[in-house]
Amino acid sequence: MKTHLIYLINPKADCFTSKPLILKKALYSPLAGLLQIASLFPRDRFEVILTDENIEPVDLDLQCSLVGISAMTSYVKRGYEIADHFMRRNVPVIMGGVHPSFMPQEALAHADAMCVGEAELVFPGILADLDAGCLKGVYKADRLCDMATILPPRMDLIKRNRYFNRTFIQTARGCPTACSFCAEHLMYGTKYRFRPIEDVIQEIAACEDKTIAINDVDVFSTRERTRELLTALKPLNKNWQGAVSCRHAQDEELLELAAESGCNMLSIGFESISRGSLRSVHKLVNNPDTYAELIDKMHGYGMMVFGLFMFGFDNDSEESFVETLRFAIDHKIDMCGFSIVTPYPGTLLFFEMMEEKRITSYNWDKYDQGAIVYQTRGIPAESLWKGHSMMYERFYSTGSMLRRFPFFKKRAKSLWLIMNLFFRRGEVSGIDVPEPIVVDDTILEYLPEVPLMPARKDWRDAVAATRLTC
Repeated sequence: MKTHLIYLINPKADCFTSKPLILKKALYSPLAGLLQIASLFPRDRFEVILTDENIEPVDLDLQCSLVGISAMTSYVKRGYEIADHFMRRNVPVIMGGVHPSFMPQEALAHADAMCVGEAELVFPGILADLDAGCLKGVYKADRLCDMATILPPRMDLIKRNRYFNRTFIQTARGCPTACSFCAEHLMYGTKYRFRPIEDVIQEIAACEDKTIAINDVDVFSTRERTRELLTALKPLNKNWQGAVSCRHAQDEELLELAAESGCNMLSIGFESISRGSLRSVHKLVNNPDTYAELIDKMHGYGMMVFGLFMFGFDNDSEESFVETLRFAIDHKIDMCGFSIVTPYPGTLLFFEMMEEKRITSYNWDKYDQGAIVYQTRGIPAESLWKGHSMMYERFYSTGSMLRRFPFFKKRAKSLWLIMNLFFRRGEVSGIDVPEPIVVDDTILEYLPEVPLMPARKDWRDAVAATRLTC
């Protein structure tokens, strides 16, 4: 007999990829984490309702036993508003996700409880406390979970007709690259942890969608594991997308296996075409000299390239925009995401900039990779903002799209068109907004807490030094 109604909420984000811009559908579902959390509630005792505020309103009057809210930095303040509403109604609230995991004390000002990092090991305690009516405090495991125990996500809860890309499969956690601007290794560790191949294949075979996304930081994580996974994928006749690192994506055998197993798009964090900028943020797996060859290889196997670039590194100059744009168009990168460097709370970049007193705002709404919340070096803030806007405007211009369209190539043309139209409509149409150079008097009331301290001693020292001086 079901005794509890659980309400899981993803707050609205001001992000075009999660807005229903075309055919009332969003490009991506942001619900992968909440669907995984939903699987931890035993179905014989709990009924789970899930709302993505990007496509539908939150039911603020729902009678439920518990509200669970997951949020990233740029929309955590909306998450706090929702949490405050339910707290005023005396409905227990628990928060989780990337931002609350790094800012648990801040989140506890708006919720009864916090789940830091991976939830699997602490969830029995959360459920027991919920039954006892004493849900409170921070729930954090003392170790990382065994990936063999991961349950399949509750895909039955997603409103499938509201997203173009909705099925995300996770096969691994962790990242050894440890870039200073990223939170992945501080949440999930610096070593890959893998789910059993048979569990992954069973989950993929059971899903309804012809196209899936593999939600790992690097699908090509280790050679033997990748060969085994891609070989097992072949008979399923699925199309899939994923992310790879520059280093591993050079492997011809893995690229061939990926194409044979149904891969139609791989995203790559190129980040910069400057070696100095890459070294400054510990992105040591990237070598700009190999980018062009890698793009040609992937195109040769019929796979689209989704390139990710950041601007605002200390080594950047105003020429960085022109050189990157020329490179992206000349080499016919299929889609690009351009962002402004953002020192997310808890990352090593955040602690470095905080120690140097370079952060100009702690208004989390502005931490959206489109605003400038720190004192720039090498390139003036106004030039950074204008250059970032120019990249989207020119890369997704009609002329650029015609030049890059794979007219006589075997890449997925319909997917190419949908992706480019989404970016053109979502980003290019929004470039005439007030300049987001943010300097304000917001106060950081709580210092970030790192779920997993970095392995490098100099980075641990940077975290400790910041905590001592603030």
